[in-house]
Amino acid sequence: MNKLLIVGTVAFDAIETPFGKTEKILGGAATYIGLAASHFDVKSAIVSVVGDDFPQEYLQLLKDKSIDISGIEIVKEGKTFFWSGRYHNDLNSRETLDTQLNVLADFNPVVPADFKDADVVMLGNLHPNIQISVLDQLTRKPKLVVLDTMNFWMDCALAELKEVMKRIDVITINDEEARQLSGEYSLVKAAEVIHEMGPKYVVIKKGEHGALLFHDSNVFFAPALPLKDVFDPTGAGDTFAGGFSGYLAQSENISFGNMKNAIIYGSNLASFCVEKFGTERMENLSKENVEARLQQFKMLTQFDIELAE
Repeated sequence: MNKLLIVGTVAFDAIETPFGKTEKILGGAATYIGLAASHFDVKSAIVSVVGDDFPQEYLQLLKDKSIDISGIEIVKEGKTFFWSGRYHNDLNSRETLDTQLNVLADFNPVVPADFKDADVVMLGNLHPNIQISVLDQLTRKPKLVVLDTMNFWMDCALAELKEVMKRIDVITINDEEARQLSGEYSLVKAAEVIHEMGPKYVVIKKGEHGALLFHDSNVFFAPALPLKDVFDPTGAGDTFAGGFSGYLAQSENISFGNMKNAIIYGSNLASFCVEKFGTERMENLSKENVEARLQQFKMLTQFDIELAE
């Protein structure tokens, strides 16, 4: 069984959308990535940090999903990273109400010995120096390294971000971030500029409008599934990344053709994530649910057309 190493936050979120609000609930990039990746036949582990205020039941949830949590440091008398945000009516824009780094401020990641030879590494959204530290601890070069980042790091740690980008294979960012990182408005031109920074593959997420995959001169577009109910987009991008990296770790095929499938698997799982607040939908998602919706994706994108020779 292939190994997937996941790096990112395990955290508390407080979320407000036009459909309701929550108090502190389970969140964090690594949490969503791990829950999504648990749907594949891979051996996965999370590297993160929490305080001793983090409920044991949340850690048990991850263990119950067969996720190795030995790389999650628990800081005695520490407080867990906390984020609070409010989404606007279109759910595409949000404002951060509160961010408390807490134990994350002094986090030094330690990769579990059994995962220093991981086949696939998923670097979730964190300071680039932490992502670099994880790569430095590996005993062999992974078959695939996937990076997720955001505009915050482009604003305050761009030099470090460019360093980690030289060591990765795939970057996943949204369209706004791709434009900021590249300085180009056209996403095709943006992907070309980002490709020159190191990544062989560039995935640009467009929320409810799907995702684009770029590799050299090849482009693939996957639509997002139209949904009746969308309650909370928090974690959808991380869920996408978990499905994407989990599928590739399981399939052992990192060709452009197979990455198309990975995009669909990621989009499929992300479509469930938004249907409930926080991780609720992902916690109880069945294999039957996933397979049925994959069929919907196939029907959405499948067509026959005759081209003149």
